[in-house]
Amino acid sequence: MHSLLLGLAAALAWGIHDLCVRFVSQRTGILPAMLTVFASGAILVATAAFAFGDWQAMTLPAAWLAGLSGAIFALASYALYRAFALGPVKLVAPLIGAYPVLSLGMAMLQGQPVGPGHWLAVAVVAGGIGCIAVFSTQDDGSPATLQAAAWGLAGAIGFALTFAAGQAATQAGAELPVLIVTRLAAILILLGLALLARVVQLPGREVLPLLCLMGALDAVALGLVIYSGTLPRPEFASIGASLFGLVTVVLAWLLLRESMNRAQWISVAVTFGGIAYLGF
Repeated sequence: MHSLLLGLAAALAWGIHDLCVRFVSQRTGILPAMLTVFASGAILVATAAFAFGDWQAMTLPAAWLAGLSGAIFALASYALYRAFALGPVKLVAPLIGAYPVLSLGMAMLQGQPVGPGHWLAVAVVAGGIGCIAVFSTQDDGSPATLQAAAWGLAGAIGFALTFAAGQAATQAGAELPVLIVTRLAAILILLGLALLARVVQLPGREVLPLLCLMGALDAVALGLVIYSGTLPRPEFASIGASLFGLVTVVLAWLLLRESMNRAQWISVAVTFGGIAYLGF
């Protein structure tokens, strides 16, 4: 239950983060924005890690797993941005939201008891998230391409592997040192991509405060999911965190007054029903 609550808190943070993306996506490039977000988050994590982190408990296996988690997280985040840039929400969102199925599968391979009810609940959560997008009355005009589907699937696989590696790292070492290693590895990967694409530049000053806020939200969310690796059933945190897309839609309705139809509200109720089942 505690792991699930951490995942829901992470979903809230990532949902707010994605709402902020609406305001910056048209004002700066993907890689510069992601670098700023990841760097500002690293400053926050580093402050906590060097002040309160148990560095003596950090092991070499934990460091390797944390670095792997960060590298995959950077690539998964880039895939997410690319998928939404290429294809419609109703195509990409179900693919991204389906990553808990992979998380539960990896938990089963690690010896965790996974029953038919768990699989059904995960299917309900993933399906509910997808229906939120499918039943949207808005059309972004993006073509539904195989390339977008490939990027979306890559993002889903990446997020599942990110959380699995990060949670394994916390089991092998201390939580805060693991988080800073994860964040630094992600920054190095993004910096390498930016250098290859020759887009190393700072975003405009008008979006820097918002990007820093996004960095804090992203760091807190990833930290909560990775920290759940010290608790029973950490895969439930990954499942709960998958609600970030649903949170974004609801916040857009609440704060931006965007419309939601009856089918979308039913999808919200069904999704929370799946989460409630996992809680018990």
